[in-house]
Amino acid sequence: MTMRSTRHRSALLLVLLLALALVASACSGTTREDDEAATDEEAPADTADATEADTADATEDEEPAEDTEEPAEDTEEPADEEPAEDTEEPADDGAAAGEYAEGLAISFLPKQINNPYFTVADGGGQEAVEELGGTYEEVGPSEATASSQVSFLNTLTQQGVDAIAMSANDPNAVCPAVEEARAAGIAVVTYDSDTECRDLFINQASADGIATTQVDIIAEQIGGAGEIAILSATPNATNQNAWIELMEEYLASDYPDIELVTIAYGNDDDQDSFTETQALLQSYPDLAGIISPTTVGISAAARYLSGSEFKGEVALTGLGTPNQMREFVEDGTVGAFALWNPADLGYLAGYAAAALASDVITGEAGDTFTAGRLGEYTVEEDGSVLLGPPTVFDADNIGDFDF
Repeated sequence: MTMRSTRHRSALLLVLLLALALVASACSGTTREDDEAATDEEAPADTADATEADTADATEDEEPAEDTEEPAEDTEEPADEEPAEDTEEPADDGAAAGEYAEGLAISFLPKQINNPYFTVADGGGQEAVEELGGTYEEVGPSEATASSQVSFLNTLTQQGVDAIAMSANDPNAVCPAVEEARAAGIAVVTYDSDTECRDLFINQASADGIATTQVDIIAEQIGGAGEIAILSATPNATNQNAWIELMEEYLASDYPDIELVTIAYGNDDDQDSFTETQALLQSYPDLAGIISPTTVGISAAARYLSGSEFKGEVALTGLGTPNQMREFVEDGTVGAFALWNPADLGYLAGYAAAALASDVITGEAGDTFTAGRLGEYTVEEDGSVLLGPPTVFDADNIGDFDF
């Protein structure tokens, strides 16, 4: 080989080595860049891991806040819904019970105090008022005269009671005082005996039923023929005058052989009625029977008859209480008499007065209200409420009653 050829190869070998060195260098540089890039990529990954860890920590810190919110939601539910429903329910219960106001002051004004009939009737009124959580009182005159109730009405108006239940002695004499009471916002209810200036009348029974029942009893006892007299209370007693008028009509139409010879008045006084009974028997020796549509009158007449020669000869009927008349039925002086339950009458009057004072009713026809143990009642066209039909008492059933 020539020297020139040898040098030429050496040069090529040197170039080749340099080329390889450059390639190796290039490859080594790429790997370092990649390592740096990898290092750069790992740093964000670590940052991300740190962020995730911080987020996780923050999340763990926030979890109690979520637990706190949940009870808050539970707290809001009862406050917004459940208590509101519970609060409304008692109001509904009150409406269902009749909506009567509590604490009402209700006064009873009978024709006269210490009258056994009104003692029983007003006792029923007291029962009703106390059931309703009100305040009850009874005031009234000792004599059943036309104007004797006026001063009591005026006093009750000045006292500002909520309601008055009254049995009117005279339909006209009491009206100015009644109208003054109503103008002051006091509800005025009449019971047993009516006046047109009131708000509502509690009728013990229909006037026709009371009248015809008494006439039928006396007609049966005297055999449908003979002379009879009526012993009433006062000449101005509204209820008794209405019954007497209906008795006269019924006698004329159904019992033409019975003659009504006179009407006497005992003024709802025991001694006056006793004396009038004696006078009737002396004035009308052929008298076959007496009708006395007043509890005071019938008991006084029975007492006179039971100790006289007329016992068993002159029939007696009318309106009385079982406790008053029991001894006279048992000894044969009286065969039968009639009445409603006066305690129920007063009880119904008490509830009606409370219903008016509480605006449960206005007194207009068709109004309805619930009267405790007696049930529901409706106001009739004439502004009255009917208790029910009268009951006939005799030896067979008088032992079943205690009033």
